[in-house]
Amino acid sequence: MYMQMVAPCLLGLEGLVSDELKYLQAENVKAENGRVFFDGDESILARANLNSRFSERILICLDRFNATSFDELFEGVKALPWSEFIGVSDTFPVKGYSINSSLHSVPDCQKIIKKAIVESLKEDYGISWFEETGAVRQIQFSIMKDEVTVMLDTSGVALHKRGYRPDANAAPIRETLAAALCSLSKLRHYHTLYDPFCGSGTILVEGAMLANNIAPGLNRNFSFERWGIVSDGIMKSEKERCLEFVKTDTDFIAFGSDIDKRSLELVNLNAKRAGVEEFIKTSIADIKDFSPQSERGTLVTNPPYGERMLDIKEAERLYKIMGEKLVPKKGWSYGIISPDEEFERLFGRKADKRRKLYNGMIKCQYYMYFR
Repeated sequence: MYMQMVAPCLLGLEGLVSDELKYLQAENVKAENGRVFFDGDESILARANLNSRFSERILICLDRFNATSFDELFEGVKALPWSEFIGVSDTFPVKGYSINSSLHSVPDCQKIIKKAIVESLKEDYGISWFEETGAVRQIQFSIMKDEVTVMLDTSGVALHKRGYRPDANAAPIRETLAAALCSLSKLRHYHTLYDPFCGSGTILVEGAMLANNIAPGLNRNFSFERWGIVSDGIMKSEKERCLEFVKTDTDFIAFGSDIDKRSLELVNLNAKRAGVEEFIKTSIADIKDFSPQSERGTLVTNPPYGERMLDIKEAERLYKIMGEKLVPKKGWSYGIISPDEEFERLFGRKADKRRKLYNGMIKCQYYMYFR
């Protein structure tokens, strides 16, 4: 079955998601704000869920149409072939959002969409009541400038939940963003990665998975697996494909340090769950004592800052220390994500490149130094 799909993502990651989907052989890839549309069959649906490092979910896009009234919304949704995707006993909750549109009440839109789906299923199944006790088919919608997009979530739990981090320390960075930082810093399988504020180790683990080409979704399940829409044979084949692409002989190693012993215990636990413990070494250390173990290195870090964990003065002190320790050096690059617009002044140097990203709801810049 050939279908249109959409991959929502954190703002600023659309380009990475687009490139990733093209690499995975998706077709007609087109980026919009916070999401990327693409086409493919059941194999691409499974492949995107298993392999996407930067997307939040993979959704089937059922239709896009304009609606400025509830009648138009109802008729547009009811016309879709819902019985092809929703079984007679399946559960089908509805959620979504509306931005700059005539239909601005999200609860009312939810009710109308739910009613339209029920009416469509009534006609196809010839029954008047749906128990909704079976597998969950999460319906999602977006209404932007009166354009309605109706989607079906195939992932279930968001894709940034890789399965290796059931516990985390305060203010962890999202896995998809950590992977993006490593990718933007051009981390390779022959590099040495450093994170001097490693926390629970998300950047280290994502870096190890990226460098060794380990698919992030291999150790978790997805909603679509319970639907029968993708055969067991396709899923088996796509998992085998993932394993074939894993690099088995790399020089990659990652060094993480932190002042908190509990954080380092979490790093080791998370690395073990992700199957990358052999690539990661940890130590208790303050940034002022940063002492690299190699001649070359790729540093990627998410230091604590005022809005997140520390008071502003302490964060500023850290940035100054970082500027003193992370000096320009051949074979080295430094990537630091921060929401502080004064970061470069405090660090002591203008970044060679900046990239606007969002860490949760906090607007940040990724400051990259490589010259």
